[in-house]
Amino acid sequence: MIYKIIICFIAGIGAGLGTGFAGMSAAAVINPMLITFLGIPAYEAVGIALASDVLASAVSAYTYGKNKNLDIRNGMVMMITVLLFTLVGSFLASLVPNTTMGSFSVFMTFLLGIKFIVKPVMTTKEAMNEVSTGKRIIQSIISGILVGLICGFIGAGGGMMMLLLLTSILGYELKTAVGTSVFIMTFTALTGSVAILS
Repeated sequence: MIYKIIICFIAGIGAGLGTGFAGMSAAAVINPMLITFLGIPAYEAVGIALASDVLASAVSAYTYGKNKNLDIRNGMVMMITVLLFTLVGSFLASLVPNTTMGSFSVFMTFLLGIKFIVKPVMTTKEAMNEVSTGKRIIQSIISGILVGLICGFIGAGGGMMMLLLLTSILGYELKTAVGTSVFIMTFTALTGSVAILS
């Protein structure tokens, strides 16, 4: 029992710091830890991780928004697309064997972490604002489809994947990318957890 509490406590600290500092989904920390250290079935771990992600992301989004580091307009476009495809991803996850899903979750978290260490984001707000509105909306829809499928399938609120797409494809400056990412994650995590736990 004490072992479980310690693991959950460590997962909570990692998830809180990751969401606040890097816009990472709390589920990206909680999900692999529940699967690896507590042996919780992957599908159940996904539901727990997404549910915990809702409040963590909402608090972070509020803080980033207060400091004007949040793009609500494009965030809403991406969010609607992500929500629709999170449901599709959640359905696909229920059809996949438990071991395959667990391995994929751990692998994706590791891979995305390596990307940000090897190639950090250096974009400025000025460069970010040069992109046309039409192009930004199309990029947001395509990115939303990818993130939604991954969010529903592996149980991450899509934080790191969203951050990767917002900085690499949409050319966001890092603080705005983090703020927009946690804003979207609040709703994607809520949709994913409801779909999985219902």
